[in-house]
Amino acid sequence: MSWRPQYRSSKFRNVYGKVASREHCFDGIPITKNVHDNHFCAVNARFLAIVTESAGGGSFLVIPLEQTGRIEPNYPKVCGHQGNVLDIKWNPFIENIIASCSEDTSVRIWEIPEGGLKRNMTEAVLELYGHSRRVGLVEWHPTTNNILFSAGYDYKVLIWNLDIGEPVKMIDCHTDVILCMSFNTDGSLLATTCKDKKLRVVEPRSGRVLQEASCKNHRVNRVVFLGSTKRLLTTGVSRWNTRQIALWDQEDLSMPLIEEEIDGLSGLLFPFYDADTHMLYLAGKGDGSQPAARGLRHLGVNVCPSSAGVMPKHGLDVSACEVFRFYKLITLKGLIEPISMIVPRRSETYQEDIYPMTPGTEPALTPDEWLSGVNRDPILMSLKEGYKKTSKIVFKAPVREKKSVVVNGIDLLENVPPRTENELLRMFFRQQDEIRRLKDELSQKDIRIRQLQLELKNLRNSPKNN
Repeated sequence: MSWRPQYRSSKFRNVYGKVASREHCFDGIPITKNVHDNHFCAVNARFLAIVTESAGGGSFLVIPLEQTGRIEPNYPKVCGHQGNVLDIKWNPFIENIIASCSEDTSVRIWEIPEGGLKRNMTEAVLELYGHSRRVGLVEWHPTTNNILFSAGYDYKVLIWNLDIGEPVKMIDCHTDVILCMSFNTDGSLLATTCKDKKLRVVEPRSGRVLQEASCKNHRVNRVVFLGSTKRLLTTGVSRWNTRQIALWDQEDLSMPLIEEEIDGLSGLLFPFYDADTHMLYLAGKGDGSQPAARGLRHLGVNVCPSSAGVMPKHGLDVSACEVFRFYKLITLKGLIEPISMIVPRRSETYQEDIYPMTPGTEPALTPDEWLSGVNRDPILMSLKEGYKKTSKIVFKAPVREKKSVVVNGIDLLENVPPRTENELLRMFFRQQDEIRRLKDELSQKDIRIRQLQLELKNLRNSPKNN
C-alpha cells in the first residue's frame, strides 16, 4: 500500500477581504505625507487616530468609529507637538488613552474625552522627555498596564513607568536607528530590527541581547513574533532587491529557517500576525494593486496594499464572521477604507470554532510586578459574551517637575550621541536653503538700490532742476 501525505484542511483557507462601502469610509482627511516608515494610523474599538499634515508642528485626528463619511476640514485635532508626529499607539487596556511621539524629542500621553474631541487638544496629560533625538517608535507592553517603550534616533529604547512618569530602564545595545519593535505573547522578550542590518532578541528589563543575527542576504526592515510558536517573522529585501519574508527560530538566529520571495516591488512590507487564526497578513506601503503571495508552511498569507491600522480582536463584528480588519490609508485621496477579512459561513449564529479565547482588555500585571521580574500570559476573554465590556481602569497622570533624566547612571538629556548621517544631511540642506534665501534677499536689495540710484540720477538731470 503506497504512503500518501495527510493534509489537514484549514477553516480559514477561503478567507476573503471585503472593502467597506463609501459611506462607511472616512473621507476628506489630510493624511500625512511624511516619508517615515510607520503606519500613521491607530485603531481600537472606539476610535480611529490618523497622523495628519499640519503647519507649525505635528497633529493627529481622533475620530469615533461610528462617525464615518466626510470629515470637515476644521475637525478638531490633537496638536500639542512642536514637530511632526511619527507614531501613535492606543493603550490596549484604557481605550481613551493614546501615546504619540514626535520629531520634537518628546513622547506624550493624551486622554481623549468621551464622544471624541469637541475642540483642538493642545495639553497632554503627561509629557515624557528622555530622548536627545527625535522619537520614531512607541509600543505599549502587551500584558502590563502603564508600561510604554519608546525608540529614538539616539539609538536608545527607553522603558517608561507611567505611574511615576519616569524612564525606569534603558536598552542601549543598538548602533543605529531602530526600525521596528515587537513583543512575544507575555512581553518577556523584545525583538528589534535596526538600520545596522541586525535582528536582535532582547530581554527588556536587563537590556541583555539574547540572540543576534547579521542579515546580509536578507536585509530586515520589520519583525513580528508569531504568537507562542517561538518563531519570528521578518520582512525585508533580498540581495536582488526583491521583497522577501523570512522565518526564524527565536532561540537560534544563526540563519533563517525559511526565506520566501514575495515580488519585485519597492514598497515596504508591514507584517501583521493573528495568533488566533495563525494567519499572516502583509501590508505593502505604497502598493497600488494586490500582489500575489504564497503560503509559508502552516501560515496562511494574505497581502493588503498600502499602510494600514489594525482593529483589536474585541472590536470585530463576530456576527459577520469577521476575523481581521484593516484600515487602509489612501494618502492621495485623503481616504481611509476599512477592509474586513471574512470567513464565509452560511449560519448567522456565533461561530465558536473561528473565535477562540483571545487576549482581552484587562492587564495581567502591574508595572511594579513586571519590573521585579514577573512574567504572566495575557488574560483571555471570549468574544461571544465579553467583547462589548468596557475597561474600568482609569489613567491617573503623576504630578512631577521637569528635571534631568538619569537612567543607569547616565543623564539622557546631557549625553547626546553623534548626529546621524540623515540628520547631518538635513542640517546641510537647511543651511543651504537659508544661504540661498539670504542671497535672494541681498539680490533684491541690490536691485532696489540700483533703481533708487537711477531715479535719483534722472531726477538730478531733469530740465526742471536745471
